[in-house]
Amino acid sequence: MAGILENLKLRDHYHMCGWCFLFWAIASLPGYSLLIKEFARRLINPSSVSHFTWNYGRSETNDYILGNFDTVFIEEVTTGEGATSMVIKLSTLKLPKKIPKWVCSKPSFSSLSGAYRIQITPETNQPSTSSSDFETEIQFLKNKLHPETLAGVLDSTADLDSSLKLFKWASLQKRFHHSADTYFQIILKLGMAGKVYEIEGFCNEMIKEKCPNYEHVLLALLDIFVRNSRLSEALRVLSCINLCSSKPSISVFNQLLDALVKEKKEFQDVLFVYKEIVKAGIGPNIDTLNYLIEALFAADRADAALDQYQRLDKKGCSPNGRTFQIIIGELVERGRVDEALVILDDMFRIQCEPDYSSFYTHIIPLFSDMNKLDIVRRLFIMMRASKFLPDSPTYGAMIKCLCENLLVDDAVKLVDEMVYSDVRPDDDVFMNILDGLCELNMLSEAKEFLNDKEVANVLPYNALLEAILNDGNFNMARDLFDEMFERNVIDHRSWNIMIRYLCDNKRLKDALKYLARMTVSSVSPDSSTYSALIIGNCRLGECEDALALFQQLRPTSGLIDLVSYAQLIECLCQKQKIQEAAKVFCFMSTKGCALQSTSFEKLMEGLCASGYTVRAIKLLPIAYYCGTLSSAAAYNSIMQGLFSLGRASDLFIVLSRMVVDGCTLDEETYCILIRSMISLGHIEKSALFLDLMLSQGLSPNSETLSKLLEYLVENNQVDMIFSSIDKLVSEFEVVDSAMYNMLINGLLKEGYKNKASFLLDLMLEKGWVPDASTHALLVGSSVEDETDTEKPSCDKFITQDTVGNILAEGLGKFE
Repeated sequence: MAGILENLKLRDHYHMCGWCFLFWAIASLPGYSLLIKEFARRLINPSSVSHFTWNYGRSETNDYILGNFDTVFIEEVTTGEGATSMVIKLSTLKLPKKIPKWVCSKPSFSSLSGAYRIQITPETNQPSTSSSDFETEIQFLKNKLHPETLAGVLDSTADLDSSLKLFKWASLQKRFHHSADTYFQIILKLGMAGKVYEIEGFCNEMIKEKCPNYEHVLLALLDIFVRNSRLSEALRVLSCINLCSSKPSISVFNQLLDALVKEKKEFQDVLFVYKEIVKAGIGPNIDTLNYLIEALFAADRADAALDQYQRLDKKGCSPNGRTFQIIIGELVERGRVDEALVILDDMFRIQCEPDYSSFYTHIIPLFSDMNKLDIVRRLFIMMRASKFLPDSPTYGAMIKCLCENLLVDDAVKLVDEMVYSDVRPDDDVFMNILDGLCELNMLSEAKEFLNDKEVANVLPYNALLEAILNDGNFNMARDLFDEMFERNVIDHRSWNIMIRYLCDNKRLKDALKYLARMTVSSVSPDSSTYSALIIGNCRLGECEDALALFQQLRPTSGLIDLVSYAQLIECLCQKQKIQEAAKVFCFMSTKGCALQSTSFEKLMEGLCASGYTVRAIKLLPIAYYCGTLSSAAAYNSIMQGLFSLGRASDLFIVLSRMVVDGCTLDEETYCILIRSMISLGHIEKSALFLDLMLSQGLSPNSETLSKLLEYLVENNQVDMIFSSIDKLVSEFEVVDSAMYNMLINGLLKEGYKNKASFLLDLMLEKGWVPDASTHALLVGSSVEDETDTEKPSCDKFITQDTVGNILAEGLGKFE
């Protein structure tokens, strides 16, 4: 029998139940219990085990199959040669006398969590215990195997693989049972190694074996995993806690919720914990619900969060400062300010006074940014009444709100309070007060404030210097600059402010004096300095010097500002240096600098007027990609240029690009199109553009309308604009006497006598007399009417009378 057992090898999981039955049969024979023990000892050689799959525990079905096993352990061992074998440890074996037929229908045994397996692989980030060290630990435990001893050895073992082998080896030893401490050590190692799914099986097994003190072990594991940010592992432990009858305090759940919310985990994780609280029959407190509300906002479920807030009283909770901080902050961040104000009113109504400073330091700046002075003041008073000392940002928010409402005196008092409380004001505080004083035109007081507070930062001084120059007081600015220079509170911007002001006011020579002082002080000119000097030269019409400065700056990778850029382009165009302007535009466009629309219009106009229409068209995509807006005026210049070059047929291409760019067609655009269609002989299109133009409330200029009417009369096509005539004569004052004559002539020739008579009446109302050709046509039309049909219509009689009256009046005026 020993030889048979020596050669037995398990080839497939489907043979597992057969092996169980074989061991049961052998164990029932007298004298073979020692043989089974020797079999297990010879198969489990720790030094040769490299990989195993462990089915640990029993499901409800396995309890029936295996009877009353106190301990069942089945493992698959792959040896160095690749052979597979199986070991079973059985103690207090009691099997039913009759094994059901379906015993072997399952290929493997399952734990409580269902077919639970642990894959043990070497940890790359952990030192591997050598074989000799492992054998030493085994020998130590053989002589002193006890749960406390094993727990100590597991605690001192560095890598996970060795710990699992020791845990497994101890499980196979006769009369040994794991304690809560040994489970604690192995579960802790698995969790810290990131083996999320494996720890659940061990937790369930510990609960099933009812190891003494296991409830405290689960809570200790939960605490350790949370504190070490092992939240997935903590959730697994929590799912096992509710399997036992223990009811942990709500603080245990809140600790996990706090960690989940802070690390912005999935909302489903937070919801799982909340469900576990409900299943445990534990009532949530306000901290629990605050975490839930915060998680709902983080999941972008603001309405659900507000619903939870409305239902707080139904859950026996009252909102605290943290509740209001979360809801108000989140609503403001989402732009739902009105709802945030309603929540804040709730806080005032129930007289909730937050008992921690972070509420005020978070909420006060939010309402300060919205310039809600009354709210900021009330919260600030509540904060000081609660004995919380505002920090520098909170003071700054209060001061900013006061200065924006020009309550500068109150803001200065708060600065004095900050200094008295040893709270250092930051630069923004001084800047806000300075802005308020400058807004009130209290420039002398602003200078005095900076000197009294011994401000050493140059930013407030630069702001004051700029405000004085904007007020036009150069002498005061010069004195302040000299004081700054003497105190060495000066930087590049200080020099550039003075130089820019002088250049803007065409005082280039004085600006050059400051430039010389700047150079002597070892301060090199930067792009802002060049920008100012370019403006100074452009203001004086010195475009060549301005261009030279621009070219001098190019090799340094510096860029002038957009104002200087626009003025340089306009100056070059004004001096007919169109090609140079185009080169400057191309260079700045490659740097992503957008040109002002008005300056781009002048560049397009200059190029097209100089005959460079094709090049102007090529600049359009460059302008688009650098963010320069192409206006209707720029497109009009190109269309007029094409028309002047005799390329009217290409206008539709430019028109398409214009529409794609979102430019609205203006009066000049339509006039160019109408003239172009006349030159191409497209009568219908010219009439169509006139109709579109009038429908948008635009009227053609006299020159364009005169050319169109003349063209239509010559081609007997006045009827093409029949529907537009009424708008021309009634809504717009563009039709003059000559145009009336053309319209009347054209309509009479085409047989529209009623319409011609209507226009003649309007013409006479304006005091205009028809010319000779129109008069002749009218006379001929009247005689023809008299010899017309026997029963003329009412309209013809009206026309005849009208014509007669017109002739009489015209002849009277002629005499």
